[in-house]
Amino acid sequence: MKVDGKHFRSIWRERDGWSVGAIDQRRLPHEFVIAKLTSCEDAAVAIRDMLVRGAPLIGATAAYGMALAMRADASDAGLRRAYDTLVVARPTAINLKWALDEMRAALAPIDPAERAEAAYVRADEIVEQDVEINRGIAANGLALIEAIVARKTPGETVNVLTHCNAGWLATVDWGTATAPIYLAHERGIKIHVWVDETRPRNQGASLTAWELGHHGVPHTVIPDNTGGHLMQHGMVDLAIVGTDRVAANGDVCNKIGTYLKALAAHDNGVPFYVALPSPTIDFAVDDGIRDIPIEQRSGVEVTDMTGRTADGRLETVRIVPEGSPVANYAFDVTPARLVTGLITERGVLKPDRASLAAAFPERIAAAAE
Repeated sequence: MKVDGKHFRSIWRERDGWSVGAIDQRRLPHEFVIAKLTSCEDAAVAIRDMLVRGAPLIGATAAYGMALAMRADASDAGLRRAYDTLVVARPTAINLKWALDEMRAALAPIDPAERAEAAYVRADEIVEQDVEINRGIAANGLALIEAIVARKTPGETVNVLTHCNAGWLATVDWGTATAPIYLAHERGIKIHVWVDETRPRNQGASLTAWELGHHGVPHTVIPDNTGGHLMQHGMVDLAIVGTDRVAANGDVCNKIGTYLKALAAHDNGVPFYVALPSPTIDFAVDDGIRDIPIEQRSGVEVTDMTGRTADGRLETVRIVPEGSPVANYAFDVTPARLVTGLITERGVLKPDRASLAAAFPERIAAAAE
């Protein structure tokens, strides 16, 4: 995707061939800063502290983290240590464990002397696979948007509501929820995005709005509690969100507040789609509401906000009274019954066990191992 006309990915190998560059998403939208990762520990910190975030990008970062670890210590002990360091960096996004399992499976059988080179090759493959998957999501989601265009008066705008950031910043490129939006924009379809601010970390206001704006896609930032009103008044044609994990039964775990949007969409007859790459499906989890662990993050994300002052300074201020306790659940689970369809690289699927299993039998096999 583009930043002021120049193509960027969210993560890449640097010109030295071994270190890793990544956009520091903690600094957006006010500063565009490139971070350099040179060790497995750097990758773990980047994931844990949300320098990188979004399930697919977390997986890609973990893969490069394993490669950096093998460059430092390619022994069996080094392989185990790298896996154990990275797998606990964040608990909810299943892509993290998926990528680490892929890396371990590729590296464990070979001689330690060959592991560093093989690790970079496999990590690069995981990165390129993510890009291709998201291109597939773009094409399959575009068909949904084109169907809406066909029902509208010629020249009328298609309005999409999204939540959190499931854009190219959450993946390697294209994004998941935004992939069909970007493709529609490139095809000349008049499209407009309602961008939920997405408290408490404001990934919509800070990240989705930033990337849409730099790519030239019309959009409007809204408070999180505005979506239901827009749907009631016919101002949303469809909702597309991303996900950090989809259970075998089609339940969807995504950024906190997604469930409320799904309820509003259901009540107002607005199609509610979830865009996801296949590594996000977790066939080891039968029931998302019961079995997916929900990360609880620091209360500071709720009590404090950072922004740019009128004179250009970045300042952090407290917005909650001293002494008031806060709860900060990072995700919620939307039941499959509220999901219109799952937009994947292999088509738009019904959110149920049979459809997921038929489309991705290899993921079932991986879960059984």
